[in-house]
Amino acid sequence: MIESLKAEILRKLTYSLGKSPAVAQPHDWLTAGILAARDHVIDVWQRSTRDSYATGRKRVYYLSLEFLIGRSLADTLNNLGIAGPMAQAMRELGVELPEIETIEPDAALGNGGLGRLAACYLEAMASTGVPALGYGIRYDHGLFKQRIDGGKQVEVPEDWLSFRNPWEFERREVSHKIGFGGSVVATQKPGEVFWEPEETVFAVAYDTPIIGWRGCDANTLRLWRARAMHPLSLDAFNQGDLVGAVAERNRAEAISKVLYPNDSTPAGQELRLRQEYFFTSASLQDLVRRHQRQFGTLDNLPEKAAIQLNDTHPALAVAELMRLLIDHHGLPWEDAWRITNGTISYTNHTLLPEALETWPVALMERLLPRHMQIIFAINARFLDDVRRSTEGQDIDLSQISLIDEHHGRRVRMANLAFVGSHKVNGVSALHSKLMEQTVFAPLHAVLPGRITNVTNGITPRRWLFGANPGLTRLLQDVCGDDLTDDITQIRRLARHTGDSGLHERLAAIRRENKLKLAKIIRQDTGVTVDPTALFDVQIKRIHEYKRQLLNILETIALYDAMRSEPYRDWAPRVKIFAGKAASNYATAKSIINLINDVAFVVNNDITTRDRLKVVFLPNYNVSAAELIIPAADVSEQISTAGMEASGTGNMKFALNGAVTIGTLDGANIEIGERVGEDNIVIFGMTAEEVEAARREPRPSDEVIAATPHLQGVLDAVAGGVYSPRERDRYLGLVDSLKANDWFMVLNDFESYHQAQRRIDSLWADQGKWWRMSVTNTAHCGWFSADRAIREYAERIWHVPARDAKG
Repeated sequence: MIESLKAEILRKLTYSLGKSPAVAQPHDWLTAGILAARDHVIDVWQRSTRDSYATGRKRVYYLSLEFLIGRSLADTLNNLGIAGPMAQAMRELGVELPEIETIEPDAALGNGGLGRLAACYLEAMASTGVPALGYGIRYDHGLFKQRIDGGKQVEVPEDWLSFRNPWEFERREVSHKIGFGGSVVATQKPGEVFWEPEETVFAVAYDTPIIGWRGCDANTLRLWRARAMHPLSLDAFNQGDLVGAVAERNRAEAISKVLYPNDSTPAGQELRLRQEYFFTSASLQDLVRRHQRQFGTLDNLPEKAAIQLNDTHPALAVAELMRLLIDHHGLPWEDAWRITNGTISYTNHTLLPEALETWPVALMERLLPRHMQIIFAINARFLDDVRRSTEGQDIDLSQISLIDEHHGRRVRMANLAFVGSHKVNGVSALHSKLMEQTVFAPLHAVLPGRITNVTNGITPRRWLFGANPGLTRLLQDVCGDDLTDDITQIRRLARHTGDSGLHERLAAIRRENKLKLAKIIRQDTGVTVDPTALFDVQIKRIHEYKRQLLNILETIALYDAMRSEPYRDWAPRVKIFAGKAASNYATAKSIINLINDVAFVVNNDITTRDRLKVVFLPNYNVSAAELIIPAADVSEQISTAGMEASGTGNMKFALNGAVTIGTLDGANIEIGERVGEDNIVIFGMTAEEVEAARREPRPSDEVIAATPHLQGVLDAVAGGVYSPRERDRYLGLVDSLKANDWFMVLNDFESYHQAQRRIDSLWADQGKWWRMSVTNTAHCGWFSADRAIREYAERIWHVPARDAKG
C-alpha cells in the first residue's frame, strides 16, 4: 500500500498542482496528501450514496448554522485506517506527515460547542450507518481570528480559504433561488397567493464527504455559498460608477461572508436573519427536490426524511417548508402541516432568554412577507386548537403564542420550532428537565410528551484516538483492540484503578502531552511553564455564565495567599485559559483583558513564578483543543448552575483522564453519576438555589463580608493593581458585579475557593489522583456521539443505526 500511496501523492502533486517534488512547498505536499486521501473517501462516499438511493432508506437532514470541523486530514486517515501507511509514504518522499498536518487550516465554520457537536454528529452518523446530509453555510471567513494586543482581544478576518479547500466539491449545477422582500399577491385561483420577491440571490452548493470509522460509510456536508443574480452592472461600470457596478454582488455575497455578523446594529440584525433564511431555504428546496425526484410524491416525506434543527437558527424551516408545500406544490394546509410537523424535530441548546432568538415582526414582514403570513396563520390555528382542547382551563395564551406582544411584537423562534416539530430535545438530563419547568413550561403544558432528552456526545475517534494516541495505545493494551470499534469497552479499565504500574505509564503519557503543550505556550505567549506542574484548564467561549471571571478572581486569591505564606508547600499550578468573546460583548472582552493583565503580574513576580503561572492562549480553535485537552490535569466546568445546557468539553476532558471541578450543571451531573462523587470535585449552588437567590438576592456587601479573601481581591482589581497604567480599567466590571451578581460569581466564590484547595490536597496524593483519573476515563465512554446518534435514530428520527460492531 505504501508504494501505491506514494504514486498517488506524486500523481496529485504533478497533475493536480503542477509541481515537481524538487520545488514543492510544504503546503503543496499537504494538498497532494489530502487529494490522495480524498480519492479513497470518494469511493466509499459514492457507494454509500448509491446504496441509500437504491434502498430508499430514510435520510437525516441536519440543519446547523455552524459546523466546527477543524482539520480533516489526520481524522480522515485514521477513519480510513491508512494513517500509518500515509506517514511512511510521505517519509519515503522526504516529508514528515505530522509536520505538514499542522499547516492545514481549521475549517472556520463555527464558534463553539454547537458547531463542534454538529461536526461530531456528522462523523458519528457515518460511523453508525445513518444516511445523512449536513446543511450549513460556506463562510468565506467564518468566525474571526483572535489576536491579543496589549492584553486585549483584537478581531481579524479568518482566511481559512486562502489556499482553497481541497476537501470540497463545488456543485454549480446545484443552485437555488433565495428571495427577500417584495410583496405577496393573489392569483386568479381563489385563496391562492404568490410571493414576488424584490431581491433574489443564488445559493450554490459545495459538498464535502465525511467518512465514518473503518471507512464503512460516508455522508455529505453540503454548504451554501451566496452568489448574486447579476454579479456586475455593465451600465454602472461603463458610466464610471465602479462601486455601484458591484453593489448587488457585494450585498448578495455578504450573506456567506462571515459567521455571526455583529448584530448590535439594525443592518447587522438584518444580515443575520438573511443568513438564517438563506441556508434554511436552500436546504429545504434541495431536500424537497431530491425527495420528489426519488419518490415522485411529497406525501411520504415524514417516512423518508428527518429534518433536525440544531438550535433556533434554522427555525424558519417550519414556515419555509409550509410555503414550499402550499405555494409551490399545491398541498392543502392540513396536509402540509401534517408533513411539516412529522418531518421536523428541534434540538434546544440554551435556556438563556437572550439566546432564544426573536425577530421584530416589522423586519420579518419587510424581509420575508410570505413567511410572516404563514407564521401568523400557524399561530392562529395553534391558539384556536389550545382553546378548544383546554376549554375551562386557565391557560395564558400570550405565553405560548409565537408572537411576543410585550416587547414591540417579535416572533419567538423557539416557540415556532417547538410548535412545528414532532419532537423537541434537550441535551442533558438537567437541561431537558429545566426546559419543561422554565422556558418551555407553558408549551409543555399544552403539548405534553413533545420534550425528550438526548444527552450530548463526542466522537472518540477525534477526541481520544486522534488527539491522544499514547493514551489510546495504553487503553488498547488494557481493554483490548476492540476498544476502537466499541468505546464502551473502555469500562474494562475500571478493574485497574489501583494499579501503580498503570499510573506510572499514564503519568508518562500525560507528561509527554504537557511537554507538547508547553512548547506551544512558549511559542504563542512567551511564557515558560513547568510540565510537572498541575495544568488547570478552562477553554471555551468567553461568557459571563461560563464564569471565567470566577476562575481568574480565585486565581488572584491564590496568588495573594502564595505571597503571604511562601513557606507553605503549594502545589505548582499552571492556569490555562483560551476562548473568544463575541465582538460586541464588552464584558467578555474585559474579562479577557483582566486574565492577561493578571498573567503579566503573576508571571513576572519572582516570589511565585515557580509555583503559579497564568496563560491565555490566543485564537482558540479545534486544533488547539486537540493539543490542550490531553495535557490537562483539571477540567474547569464552572458555569452558573442551570445555565449550561450540557457541554461537550467536560466530556472530552474526563474521557482523557482530567479531573473535573464543576457545578451541578449540564452534563457535569451525568459525569458525576457515572464516575462517582469521589472522582469529581463539585462546588457551588444548585440550579434551584440559584433561582432562589435571584428571587431574593443577598446584598453584595453582606456576601463579600462573609467571604474571606474576596474583598481584597475585588479591591485589587477595582483599584488598578493589575492595570497600573489605567487604574479604573476594571472599576466598572467590579461595580456591576456588586450591583447584580446574576451569575453568582460572588455567591459561589468561597465554595469554589475551597474546592480548589481540595484539588491541591488531591494532587499531593498522586496515587489517589491517578485512581481518580483512571476512573474518569473508564466511565466516560458512554458520552460518545455514537450513543447519542443511536438515541436520536431510535427516539426521534426512526432510522435504523448500526450497533457498535455492526
